[in-house]
Amino acid sequence: MEEKICDIAIIGSGPGGYTAAIRATQLGYKVILIDKLFLGGVCLNTGCIPTKAILTSADVLDRIKKAESFGLFVKDVSFDFSKIIERKDKIVTNLRNGLQSLLISNKIEIIQGKATINDKSTVTIKGQNSYKIIAKNIVIATGSIPTTIANIEIDHKTIFNSNSILALKKLPSSIAIVGGGYIGCEFASFFARLNVKVTIVESLESILFSHGKEVSSLLSKAFLKNNIDLKTNHKLKGIKKNDSGVTLILDDSEIKADIALIAIGRKPNIQDLGLENLKINLGGKNEIIVNEKMQTSIPNIYAVGDVIGKWMLAHAASHEALVAIDTIHGIESKMSYDAIPSIIFTKPEIASVGLTQEGAISKNIEIEIGKFPFTALGKAHALDEKDGFVKVIVDKKSKVILGAQAIGSTASVLIAEMSLAITNKLKIIQLIETIHAHPTLSESWMEAACISQNRSLNFPPNLKI
Repeated sequence: MEEKICDIAIIGSGPGGYTAAIRATQLGYKVILIDKLFLGGVCLNTGCIPTKAILTSADVLDRIKKAESFGLFVKDVSFDFSKIIERKDKIVTNLRNGLQSLLISNKIEIIQGKATINDKSTVTIKGQNSYKIIAKNIVIATGSIPTTIANIEIDHKTIFNSNSILALKKLPSSIAIVGGGYIGCEFASFFARLNVKVTIVESLESILFSHGKEVSSLLSKAFLKNNIDLKTNHKLKGIKKNDSGVTLILDDSEIKADIALIAIGRKPNIQDLGLENLKINLGGKNEIIVNEKMQTSIPNIYAVGDVIGKWMLAHAASHEALVAIDTIHGIESKMSYDAIPSIIFTKPEIASVGLTQEGAISKNIEIEIGKFPFTALGKAHALDEKDGFVKVIVDKKSKVILGAQAIGSTASVLIAEMSLAITNKLKIIQLIETIHAHPTLSESWMEAACISQNRSLNFPPNLKI
């Protein structure tokens, strides 16, 4: 077994792993980056990128179908599902190759194989070749895997998880999706727009329950309008496979569909890492416990990304990685989760950062709220994207912006401005005094800010939204 010595061994090459590797190399460290599968981790291969690639195809189809409202006429609109999947695969491959080139350009050594942590400074790798890595520091960035249901077998033929559904070869006529969180809702939004009959089964009282009643209600209405059947407050008892597809057994009824998707979330991927030998502290869901510097209970071993079970988002993992490497280098740095933007790429898009209205109330914070609808924006009318709104949450005493939500066209882009505002603890007057270009969707933030301070400009005062 060949022995290699490095400053930092990083296990996992997703956004957390490769960001840590690049930053560490910039600071002069010798880095070895290890992954047992493909470069890019969950995000690039089975998460963010492939799902957004297929959702973009559905978005384009939507626009073409609405062409007549713009004075344009397109005949015989159709699609080829295999081409949509082919495009997705090509995007993933191109980005993976680009990432490999980026890592090589930073002189980062990449080893493919299964890593096991033997002690606080030793990692063994089994792959095409076997290695023993001696490292001063170790960063665990192994991501997450789909959560399973004990009595249901994922066969990847008629019953899929959120990974294997992306390799689907033939478009079904119907799909039953178990789980009404962001993963289930994004897939529902995709399949429904390709004329697939979609049913969502959710055990809680609403889809997107954790995002609050306002967001849940708006998306529920949009889904029902798009013929997505919502079975909320229903418990799944089991799934039977048959010649015609699957039958979902609920607590009070049955649902028949061609295929089923289990999308009840993801869990930290710590399988076979050897953590039990190290006695690293784990939480109740097998997440690795870390401090605000991303250190585990063994100070020279760090963990970032989905594996710590906090914000399972690529951009959170990237920032956690920077904090970890800063700490190794002796730079004072602490991870804050006060302004992590989260986005759901459904139709309509949903984006949120900071505290929600419910979250602020639960903390007994006295707040002011400003909400502005897209129907009052000239740009929204020009785009024919009038459904949606933005909302700001303000601390009534300090006037500091605490949170923001955007629902509608390009919400994923709009939320960046409010992430910056909340990160820098800006006050609402600073948002009001920022000149926003007209006509744009982003000027809705200034309008919402004005409404929160009873200074409504382009919306009738006291009118309920």
